[in-house]
Formats: sequence, structure tokens, C-alpha cells
Amino acid sequence: MSVSHTVYGLQLATNRALPGLSVQLDSNLSDVQIWLKEWATVSSRFPDPLEIFYTSSDMAASGQPNLRVGLFPSGEHFGFFYGDGARFVVDRHGCDVWADWREDYSLEDACTYLLGPVMGFVLRLRGVVCLHASAVVVDDNAIALAGLPGTGKSTTAAAFACVGYPVISDDVVALADRGEQFLVQPGYPRVNLWPDSVRTLFGSQDALPRITPTWDKRYLTLGENGHGFASSPLPLEAIYILDSRDETLAAPIIEELSGKEAFMALAANTYVNYLLDQDMLRTEFDVLGRLVSEIPVRRVCPPAGSPAIFNLCEAIAADAKRVMTRAPATAAAVR
Repeated sequence: MSVSHTVYGLQLATNRALPGLSVQLDSNLSDVQIWLKEWATVSSRFPDPLEIFYTSSDMAASGQPNLRVGLFPSGEHFGFFYGDGARFVVDRHGCDVWADWREDYSLEDACTYLLGPVMGFVLRLRGVVCLHASAVVVDDNAIALAGLPGTGKSTTAAAFACVGYPVISDDVVALADRGEQFLVQPGYPRVNLWPDSVRTLFGSQDALPRITPTWDKRYLTLGENGHGFASSPLPLEAIYILDSRDETLAAPIIEELSGKEAFMALAANTYVNYLLDQDMLRTEFDVLGRLVSEIPVRRVCPPAGSPAIFNLCEAIAADAKRVMTRAPATAAAVR
């Protein structure tokens, strides 16, 4: 291993640099070792077929399911097989990962999986609960922006960056459980955006570079041009669940969720929850129960329209500043 990175609170050791991540001084200490394009090792170690326990319902252009996940007969390694030919093996303890992809693919293509669902599963194996959310910094605290696909988590995070609020993580919010508080671990200094979101924020989809030459998704680089990146863990102090945009609204509506409603909203917005076993589920339910009792959970109904996105950020930031100042009293009331 010759390259070191840090992401989601984990020290990675890899045999080549991963795009989008800062390269650190090589260290003999690592949490996860990643071997890229060394599938011969995998083939010799895991020749037996997998027991597939998850198959996605959506299909790739190849006609194969977009994702199949299985367990090798030893019970010590999981296999991720994507319909476009990318494949990964992860050991049960979340310490070793092997990655491979088609020859006409690029490392950037593979990293869309590696730094997303694969690392999300690694975190879950290591007992870390992750929200499917983005997180930004308000008054030196983290707030999470969650919501179902299409509700604009990444777009809203990028808009926050445009109006001066640093982003701490996009898509995966890894929670470090410190007992009396939860810290959001920094992701990597990018926000990934679809072309329509880039047009909304910057006027043209060509304003930002593509993630890979083969995919139309773009990325906003953080830590440059006034778009801040928070590179240290910060306490999570509020969670906002984004609803679909409403064309009838002139301004955002933000309301409190509590009890069962808040718990169910969070449970619907955890990362790779379709791959959890019973132990992982128990950990998740414990963490979500404490989150609901200790941290304000808010529902946001945003208005539609391009200019509204920046007003939405300011409305959420103002609300966060209010609820964070009274969070202890709110938590006591919920309990």
C-alpha cells in the first residue's frame, strides 16, 4: 500500500490515489486496506459461488440487475456485483476491500461505487450508522439534510456552499457515537450534482466538470472559490427531512417531527439499509432512538423554482440557529 486517505473518519490505505480525496503522508496505521485492479487475488481466494441475498429491482443497460450482493461460502466476505461490470469484495470486519472494473471503465467510474455504497457498507460492518443525507455547517455545528431520492439533498448542500456555509459531507453522513453526542465525520471535498442542479445553481451544466467521462453527473469542488469544506468532525445538532418541492408555496414551511414520526423519517433515510443484518438493525434502532430523543428533527416543505433554493438555505440556517439554542430543553421534553 502506497497511498493514504481519510474519509468518513476512516484511514484508508490504497495501492493508488483515489480521485477527490486528499493524499496524506503514508502511514503504517490504517483502518481499511483497498486493493484496486488486483482481482487475480480475489479469484484465487474466493473461487466458490456466492449466496446472493440482495438483488436490486432496477436493471443496467447490460440487462443485468444494477446490483447483486452476496456472501461467499466461508461467511467471511461479501461480494458486490454491479450490472456495468464493476465488482468489489469486502471482508466481514470492514477492514479489506478489493475492487475491479471493465477495461473501458475508469477509476473515477469505480469510485462512484467505492466511495458510496461500498464504503457505506464498510462503515455499517464497523458499527457506524450512516444517514443517507448531506451535512453542512451552521454556527460551528453540523446539520443534516435528508430526504428521499429526488428531494434535493446534494443540490441544497451545494447551495449552502454557494452562500457561505461549509459542507462537511455529501450523500453519506457517518455518525461517530460519543454517547452524549453524535459527531458527523467529514466526507470528501466534493458535492456531486446532476446537470439540472448545476444549471439551477450556476446557470449552465457545463459550469462544473463531469465526475467521469462516461457519466453526465458533475461535481462541485469544495475548499476552493469560496465553497467551504469542513475537514474536522463536528457535533450533529439538527436534522432536516426535505419533502418534494411544492409549486404552490411562496416560502418554505418548516415544522417539528417528534416521537414515532421522527423515528420513521430517520429510518427511511439511513444509508444502505437494504443490506443490514439483525445486529446492524439493532445498532441502527438504538442510534435512531437516541437521535430522536436528543436532536431536533424537522420536516421542510420547500417551494419550487430556481431562486427559491437560496432562500431555502437561509430559512433552514435561521431555523437551525433557533432550535440549536433550545436543543437541551427540546430533548428533555421528548424524553
